[in-house]
Amino acid sequence: MDLSKLPATAKVGLGLAAFYLLYRLVASITLWNKRRAMKREKGVMAVPWYQALDPFFGIDVVRGNIKNIREHKMLEKSHERFDIMGVNTFQINILGRHFHVTREPENLKVIQAVDFKKWNLGRRRKTDFAPLLGSGIFTTDGAEWQHSRDMLRPNFVRSQVGDLATFENHIGHLIQAIQPNATVDLSVLFFRLTIDSATEFLFGESTGSLTSSSGEGGFAAAFTASQDFIANATRWGSVAKLVTPGYDKFAKDNKLVHDFVDYFVDKGLAKRSQLLEKSNTERYVFIDELVRQTTDRKRIRDELLNILLAGRDTTASLLTNVWFMLSKNPPIWTKLQADVTRLNGAKPTFEQLKDLKYLKAILNESLRLHPVVPLNSREATEDTTLPVGGGPDGRAPIFIKQGELVSWNVYSMHRRKDFYGPDAEEFRPERWLDDPETGKKGLRPGWEYLPFNGGARICLGQQFALTEASYATVRLCQAFSGIESRDPESQWVEFLTLTSVSLNGAKVALTPREV
Repeated sequence: MDLSKLPATAKVGLGLAAFYLLYRLVASITLWNKRRAMKREKGVMAVPWYQALDPFFGIDVVRGNIKNIREHKMLEKSHERFDIMGVNTFQINILGRHFHVTREPENLKVIQAVDFKKWNLGRRRKTDFAPLLGSGIFTTDGAEWQHSRDMLRPNFVRSQVGDLATFENHIGHLIQAIQPNATVDLSVLFFRLTIDSATEFLFGESTGSLTSSSGEGGFAAAFTASQDFIANATRWGSVAKLVTPGYDKFAKDNKLVHDFVDYFVDKGLAKRSQLLEKSNTERYVFIDELVRQTTDRKRIRDELLNILLAGRDTTASLLTNVWFMLSKNPPIWTKLQADVTRLNGAKPTFEQLKDLKYLKAILNESLRLHPVVPLNSREATEDTTLPVGGGPDGRAPIFIKQGELVSWNVYSMHRRKDFYGPDAEEFRPERWLDDPETGKKGLRPGWEYLPFNGGARICLGQQFALTEASYATVRLCQAFSGIESRDPESQWVEFLTLTSVSLNGAKVALTPREV
C-alpha cells in the first residue's frame, strides 16, 4: 500500500495507532521488568496449581462446586482440596478468573494488618452485594468504610455491650416460647431473639418477634434467601444467571427486606428535628446518629442493613451451632451445667460471664470448628507479595498481581492438625483449657484462629456477639436441666450463605429445671 496516497486524516489515524501500540509495548516491557525485579528482591517462587481437568476455565471445578453447594458440602470439599494437594496455598482458574487460595495465617496477617491498604473487597463483591446491602460497612473501602466504622464504634463500648438488662428481657421471651419436653428448633427462636435484640440495640425499637404471632412478618426467610442469592452470584460472577436461578424471587425477597428496614428509617426521620435539637446524652442509638447526619433514606437503610446482618445472623448462627453440638454431646452438656451452677441460679453479670471458663471454651470451639464466616477474599490494589505459599515446601514468598484475588479458607485453617492436633476435626472444648494435672496450657492461638477477622477490619461487634451468646446459653441452662437431640442427623451439616449455620437448625427437647 502506498501510504503517500492516503488522506491526511488517515495518516494521522495510523500515526496515532502506531504511537499507541508502541506506548503499550513500552509500558508492558517496563511493567514486566518492574515485576521481575520485585520477584527477585522478595525471592518469590512458584505456587502449585490445583489439578483441574480444565486448567483455563475450571469448568470441572465449577460443576463440582455446584454439586457441593446443592449437597451442602462446599466447606467440607474445599477443605479436602488442601489435604489432597498436600499444600496450604494453591492457584486455580475459575471461569477465567485467577485465584490464589490459602489457609496460611502469615498470609492473612499481611492482608488484614501489615499491608492492609494494598487490599480491598474487590469489584465483584461490591457489585453483587449492592442489590441487597447497598453501601455500608461490609461493602465499602477507604474513607467511606472508615466513616461507617466510626459511627458504629460507640454502639459497642463497654457500657452498652455490658447492659444485660436489655438481653434479659428478650431471653425471657425466648424461654417462655419453649414448650418443655417437646421438639423445638432453637435455631428459629435464636434468629428471632437476635433480630429483637439487634433492632432494639441499633434502632432503639425492638421488632418483638418472639412475642408476635406472626414472628417478624417473613423478614427472616426473605433476608436468608436474599443472602443465599447474592452469595451464589458472587461465587459465579459473569455466569451467575446461568447457574443461579430465582432472580424474580430475589427481587420480591429483596423488596420485603428493604420495606422492613424502611419502616425504621421513616420512624427515625420523623423525629430528626427533635434529635438535632438535643445532645446525645442518652444511650447511643445507631439510627439516631445516622438521621442526624443525613436525610438520604437509601444511605440510612444501607447502613442499617449492613449492621443488621452482623447483629442478627452471626450471633444466631453461633448459638444454633453451639446448641446443635450440645445436644449431640451429653458429657459436654453436663460439664457446662456444672460451670453454670457456680452462679447459684442468679442472673449473671457481665464480669461473671467472662469467668465461666468452660462456657467460653465451648464458644471458642464452636467458632473454631464451625466459623460463622468461613470463607473470605480480598483483591490486590497493586502488585504485591505474600510471605508464604511458594516453592517445594510452601515456605517461599509468592507474587500477586494488581487486580488478582486471594481467597482464604478459615474453615480449613481451623482444622489444620499442625495447629490443633490430630483430633482437630473433633468438637473438644477442653483444648482451650489449662490442665492443672499435667500443667499443659490451653490453646492461645494467634492468626491461625480467625472467627472475627483481624487487623483494621476486625469485627466491631465481637464482644457484643459473644456476650449475647454467653448470656443466652447461661439463662437457658438455668431454665432447663436436660437436653435431648431430636435431629436424626448425627453430624453437623452446613448451610452456607454469607454466613454458615447448621442446615437442620438445633432440634432438641429441653427438660425444665425443678423449682
